[in-house]
Amino acid sequence: MENLSFLTTEESNCKTENLDEMSVIEILNIMNEEDQTIANAVRQVISQIGEVVEKVVQAFQNGGRLIYIGAGTSGRIGVLDAVECPPTFSTSPEQVQAVLAGGESAMFTAVEGAEDDIELGAGDLKKIGITSNDVVIGIAASGRTPYVKGALKYAGSCGAVTVSLSSNTDSEISEDADIEIEVVTGPEILTGSTRLRAATAHKMILNMISTASMVKTGKVYHNFMIDLNASNLKLRERAKKIVCTVTSVEYEEAEKVLMQTDFNVKLAIVMILTNTNRNEAEALIDQSGGFVNSAVKLAESNKG
Repeated sequence: MENLSFLTTEESNCKTENLDEMSVIEILNIMNEEDQTIANAVRQVISQIGEVVEKVVQAFQNGGRLIYIGAGTSGRIGVLDAVECPPTFSTSPEQVQAVLAGGESAMFTAVEGAEDDIELGAGDLKKIGITSNDVVIGIAASGRTPYVKGALKYAGSCGAVTVSLSSNTDSEISEDADIEIEVVTGPEILTGSTRLRAATAHKMILNMISTASMVKTGKVYHNFMIDLNASNLKLRERAKKIVCTVTSVEYEEAEKVLMQTDFNVKLAIVMILTNTNRNEAEALIDQSGGFVNSAVKLAESNKG
C-alpha cells in the first residue's frame, strides 16, 4: 500500500481541526480565509505558466493542439476549460480538448480504478494521435496519479511538449514533464479534499493558459473576444456591442455589417476600420495571421 501521508495535499489543516464543531458562518469564514491564499500560490508559478503559454502558441501556429489529461476532479477541471474554447474563440473542438480517465461518463459518475491504470493514460492519448506538434498537460493534485504518469510518459515519447500540473513539490508526474507547474496551496480545510483549493488553483491556471494563448494567436482585439461564436441571441447582441465599441459605428451599422459577415466579428471590425469589402478584409486578415491590429496597419500601408 502506497503511503501518501507525506503529501502536502493530504495533511490536516490545523486551523480546521474542530471543523465539525463550527457554526455554518464559522465554516464559511474559514473557507473564505483559506481561499484568499490561492491567488498568491498561483503567482509563485507565473514564470512556469508563461513558459507553457509560449509552447501552446507555438503549437497552435504549427497546427498542433492543447490537450488536458487527468482523472477525477483534475480531469473534470480540464474538461471545463476545454469546452469553453469553441464558443469563446471559435476554435475547433479538437484544438483544445480534455481527456478524462474513464471517458465521458466519468464527468458525472466516478469510474473506480481508472486513475490507477498507468497503461490507460497512454492508451487514451494513442486514440487521439498525439504528435510532436501538441502540448499535453497532465493534471493531478497529488502529483502521483498513475493514469497521468502513463499519459505524460507516452506523450513525451511522441515528441509532444509535456507539462505537469500538481499541488505538491517534487511531484512524481513532474519527472516526465518538460515544464513542471507545482502550485502548492497547502492542506485543505477538509483533509485531502483537493476539489477545494487545489482544484481552484488548477482552474485558474488553465484559464490563464488558454486565454493568454488565444490572445497571442489573434483571437482578441483590445480586450474583446472577436472570434466568439455568435450562436445565440445573447452572443449575437454581444457581437453587435463589440463592433459598436471598437469601431464607434451605430448599432444599426454594426448589425448590417455583421449580417454581411455571417456574424464574424473580426471580419466585421476589419471591414469597418479599413473601409473594405468582405473579400478585401478577409485577405488582410489572412495576410496578417489573424491579428486585427496588423490587418489595419497593412491596409494603411497599402493605401500609402
